[in-house]
Amino acid sequence: MSSSSQILSNEEKRANFDRYGDAGDSQGYSQHQPRQFHHFHEGFYFDESFFHFPFNSERRDSSDEKYLLHFSHYVNEIVPDSFKKPYLIKITSDWCFSCIHIEPVWKEVAQELEALGVGIGVVHAGYERRLAHHLGAHSTPSILGLINGKITFFHSAVIRENLRQFVENLLPGNLVEKITDKNYIRFLSNWKKENKPHVLLFDHMPAVPLLYKLTAFAYRDYLSFGYVYVGLRGTEELSSQYNINVYTPTLMIFKEHIDKPADVAQSRDMKKQLIDDFLSQNKFLMAARLTNQRLFQELCPVKKSHRQRKHCVVLLTGEGDKFADAYEAFLAFAVANSKDTLRFAHIYCDRQPEFADALLLDEEKYRGKSAVVILERRNNAGKVAYKTLEEAWQGSREDNFILLDLLDQLRTDPGLLASETVLADLNDELAPMFLIRWFYSTLDYISDCWDSLFHSNWREMMPLLSLLFSALFILFGTVIVQAFSDSSDTRDSPPSEKEDTTAKTEKNDTSFSKESNSRVPKKGFVEVTELTDINYNSNLVRLRPGHMNVVLILSNSTKTALLQKFALEVYTFTGSSSLHFSFLSLDKHREWLEYLLEFAQDAAPIPNQYDKHFLERDYTGYVLALNGHKKYFCLFKPHRSGDEGGTLGAGEDYESSLHAEARGKSSCSPGSRSIKNKLHKLSFWMERLLEGSLQRFYIPSWPALD
Repeated sequence: MSSSSQILSNEEKRANFDRYGDAGDSQGYSQHQPRQFHHFHEGFYFDESFFHFPFNSERRDSSDEKYLLHFSHYVNEIVPDSFKKPYLIKITSDWCFSCIHIEPVWKEVAQELEALGVGIGVVHAGYERRLAHHLGAHSTPSILGLINGKITFFHSAVIRENLRQFVENLLPGNLVEKITDKNYIRFLSNWKKENKPHVLLFDHMPAVPLLYKLTAFAYRDYLSFGYVYVGLRGTEELSSQYNINVYTPTLMIFKEHIDKPADVAQSRDMKKQLIDDFLSQNKFLMAARLTNQRLFQELCPVKKSHRQRKHCVVLLTGEGDKFADAYEAFLAFAVANSKDTLRFAHIYCDRQPEFADALLLDEEKYRGKSAVVILERRNNAGKVAYKTLEEAWQGSREDNFILLDLLDQLRTDPGLLASETVLADLNDELAPMFLIRWFYSTLDYISDCWDSLFHSNWREMMPLLSLLFSALFILFGTVIVQAFSDSSDTRDSPPSEKEDTTAKTEKNDTSFSKESNSRVPKKGFVEVTELTDINYNSNLVRLRPGHMNVVLILSNSTKTALLQKFALEVYTFTGSSSLHFSFLSLDKHREWLEYLLEFAQDAAPIPNQYDKHFLERDYTGYVLALNGHKKYFCLFKPHRSGDEGGTLGAGEDYESSLHAEARGKSSCSPGSRSIKNKLHKLSFWMERLLEGSLQRFYIPSWPALD
């Protein structure tokens, strides 16, 4: 059998040959030490061992193995955990020379930052393409940071200092407050407002250590952190007050009493494990205020076994000096009787009324007073077993003895908590207002967009850029079309002679007539304003293109009657947004009206001022539809007995109509014709106005309304 046949028939030899290029028979090389090969290709010499390059997964650096991330692991575990600590993630792949180049620096920094509490992750783009695409990494090597579920890419040179600074910049800037003699009392006194213990680190380093910042981020929901640089002038009083050894880093935690720390830790080499152990034992105040459901669940966990049973002693009280003595007595009792199986807390009844009502049952003897309840949570649905002290809590010696006796009985008789109820979730008292949350969310979104604009891959930016350019195209296209439309309107000249007006108006006012087909009144009334010199420009001269102002002419004596009839006639047309309704006082502006009517000459000229009926002419009831942009108007003449048309715009002899009206006025009595009948057929005229079939009278410019 040939050598090649032996290799193919033996599975072990075939695997060795596929992996190392040798069947494994050579005594000089083991399977785990592949021999070197010299390849000659067009005179180019290549020695694979010279580069020490991981060309296959078996030779991948073992230091990255424990950090490898998979998509489900990243989504379900890493992202939620990023709200407790930042993550530094490297995206790598095979056949990546740059990945090998940064490997020594990455290995050193990863070990250093992991010891401080930073999460480390590695994504192999060749095997985890879905995760790499999800992270937005389109090239290798890439390094990114993850904090609070937000991804930030690293864009600097891969050196130790830059990577450390990158991680530090991921953290919020307000985690640790610089403390001096001037502000330490204010800082420590905020325990009541923030409902948190306060931590001070005394150290001789000018800058806040990264370890301390990472710790502050992890415990930011439970503790407030301050840093004292003991080498700085202005911290002598603080160091002397708490007897600080300036040569040894010191951690102090303060709770309800700021004159004395509740716990102290000192070490020349402050390690993460030491700090975590110290802080995890001091996450809550001695008698914390229950301000939200999460805090209640952590202070009073559901019992999982008899050994893990914890009882909560809760003071139900109020705010203000009236309840101060009761609270101070309860706090002193909590400090004196602190045990692992007991948790003390207090709650404001007016801020959590459902909680208080469920436990006190709205009994009269507790009204306006403090009460103490011992309770045990039975399940996560809110069920609790409890016992309320028989009398209101005054903080007296007798109250202390009664409470202490009940707690002693509880150790041997769990059935002492005979009452049961279901508590609703607590209100979140310290949650920021909606507007504040919205403001910070908007800032984060703007920051993300700004960062993406300069640093993200262009493939990620294409949808946003496409949307942006589409919006700009639509905007500028609309402006250009409107500009050309306006310029063409201004070039339209008034007709020099009589033409077929019906055909012309149908051509020019198609948009106006379309609106009339869908007009529906939007209000239950007609808004009619007086046309005066104050609103003359806005309501007529500078009226938007396509809009018309329908103006009723009236006098002081006919104002009420004509306005009522006018409103009835035009009400069905108020749904058109291009129509505006006004009235003009004939007593004030007769000259303006007569100047306008001079342009309404059709078959005969308007009689001059020497006409015998000039001063008797009555224009009340006339209606003008004024197009301020195109400088024309249509005219409605009041209805008269025997007049079927009722509109001058239909082509009547204007002069004969005026003479007839003047004669009618002098010969007929005022009561023979109702004033309201003047507008009898105005609605038909409005229909023709919207159809564009009325005659138009053009003017060179609008006269001033004095």
